[in-house]
Amino acid sequence: MPLIPEEPQIPESAQGPRVTPAAGRTAPTPRPVPGPRSAATPRPGSPGRGPARPTPPAPRPGPTSTPVAPAPAGRKLPEDRSAAQLQLIPAAAGGAVDAADEAVDLLLDSGRAPGDILVLTTGEQHPWAAHELSFGEAAYWAQHDAGDDVFFARTANAGRCAPRSVVVVAVNGDLDETAARALSEVRTRAGELLIVCGDPQKVNSALGAGV
Repeated sequence: MPLIPEEPQIPESAQGPRVTPAAGRTAPTPRPVPGPRSAATPRPGSPGRGPARPTPPAPRPGPTSTPVAPAPAGRKLPEDRSAAQLQLIPAAAGGAVDAADEAVDLLLDSGRAPGDILVLTTGEQHPWAAHELSFGEAAYWAQHDAGDDVFFARTANAGRCAPRSVVVVAVNGDLDETAARALSEVRTRAGELLIVCGDPQKVNSALGAGV
């Protein structure tokens, strides 16, 4: 009986030619551009305070639903003065800026658009404002006019700032007559919510409202 030649066995490991994908070009790393925070950007640490804090992993309730801090509940001001809700966060002058930054963090975490928020200081400039002003007032105010991010200024310049839905004030200096008057006028800048971080008695006296 004739022998039938066996069919050649193809090793399972045998494969066709491999195609090595061409290495893609690495995109250039963008240069950091200083500017105010946005909802997706963590708050930069103030000078001497250490590295920036990471963005919280999950949204936390903000002032739109609950008070920003364990402080007296916000209440509406008289209708003839402002329709914005007033909320007070007790803070010493030295910690008012930090308290304001925390309030902004909560607002952003709750879904508030960065362009809805204006932060004012009664004393020294906020560190962000001081940094941006080092490039010139024209570039600084151009960011305000763009209206797409959190903006920081002093209450003395509040009249130049366009009204925003939320205004956060850090009482980081003495509330003399001029500063108290400026703080009182800030209420016209807030469309929905005015958050004031400072000494309750001084703020109450300056605003002329029961807090």
